[in-house]
Amino acid sequence: MKAAVSSAGESAGELLLRAAALVPWTRYFLAALALAAVLLYRFLELHLLGDLLRGLRGGRVSLTFHPESQVYHRVASKCRSLHGRYLTTPWLASPHLQTLFLSISGRPPSFTYRRQLYTVRDGGTIALDWLLASDLEDGDIGTSDGTISKDDSTPLLVVIPGLTSDSSAAYVKHLVFSMAIKGWNVVVSNHRGLGGISITSDCFYNAGWTADMREVVSFLHQEYPKAPLFTVGTSIGANIVVKYLGEEGENTPVAGAASICSPWDLLVTSKFISRKLVQRCYDRALAIGLKGYAKLHQSVLARLANWEAITSSHSIREFDRHATCVVAKYETVDTFYRKCSSANYIGNVSVPLLCISALDDPLCTREAIPWDECRANKNIVLATTPNGGHLAFFEGLTAGKLCQQ
Repeated sequence: MKAAVSSAGESAGELLLRAAALVPWTRYFLAALALAAVLLYRFLELHLLGDLLRGLRGGRVSLTFHPESQVYHRVASKCRSLHGRYLTTPWLASPHLQTLFLSISGRPPSFTYRRQLYTVRDGGTIALDWLLASDLEDGDIGTSDGTISKDDSTPLLVVIPGLTSDSSAAYVKHLVFSMAIKGWNVVVSNHRGLGGISITSDCFYNAGWTADMREVVSFLHQEYPKAPLFTVGTSIGANIVVKYLGEEGENTPVAGAASICSPWDLLVTSKFISRKLVQRCYDRALAIGLKGYAKLHQSVLARLANWEAITSSHSIREFDRHATCVVAKYETVDTFYRKCSSANYIGNVSVPLLCISALDDPLCTREAIPWDECRANKNIVLATTPNGGHLAFFEGLTAGKLCQQ
């Protein structure tokens, strides 16, 4: 079949090219910009237009709980923020922008911890970093003597940070300061090998390592028996907190706890983080952080595992295969993930537990949230927000603070 030819002897293709040449180049440039903007909007999962269409009112906090839950009826039902809305800082209206901003800025409050070194039974060393309510009295940080009386009944909060995070992380400092200024004594239980402390045994922490938390909680309860003891875990720290509570059941001295942005099911989360390009970027970044942690303790880790394989890891899963599973003696990575997922322990949690997750969390997917298990346990209230990123929850035009759920 012959191509269509005009009376001037030009083919249809040539006519189209001539017509296209008549369009000013600025029109093509603007069209390319518009296409790039649409692609970027979708890639960053921006939701500014949706926020504008809702009148910048934000999304409602959704609560999941057992109908007969006394934790809800006596506590959560009276918490105004759990029955309100959360609006992201407009220029951070993306889970990725929020999470990135938290890691590079976040403007944490300025204060100085008081450090206590605690040695656990296997010889490992844990840095306990304290901020007391008395440290912040009258706005003059550091004027107290830094001690707590045995008879002190001030609530004591133990914070368990996330993967490769310690007490210096911006989100941890936000949390610590906000609780201390409300009159609580707060201590960050840094994971072994973090907070500038060397590994002093052949044990390393991991996503399911609850032994250190168990010893720290027991120690603090014995030291301050009249202080109501609470704990908050963030990210991997949240997985550790919930797993610990499930393991202990009614035998824990903890009076209440909160889980913030937990991965819940490590196997589901592992598959999610390798699914899309943007998630794989997070995976690579976290693997770099883990290798940095490993390098701090190379003298110990190189003796226990294949150092060359560890340093060549390009994902969390690879690092866990070559380091975590070898040191902690798990048969496979999937075995490690299955045994250490806090979702498996929710049914046995016997103290009030508030769980907070953002449905757009780019690291801990909503697919891993154990909705039914949380609803079945009368001690648990699950609060989810449509937006918030991973541990971010910035609010206000200047992103000057994190939303305090």
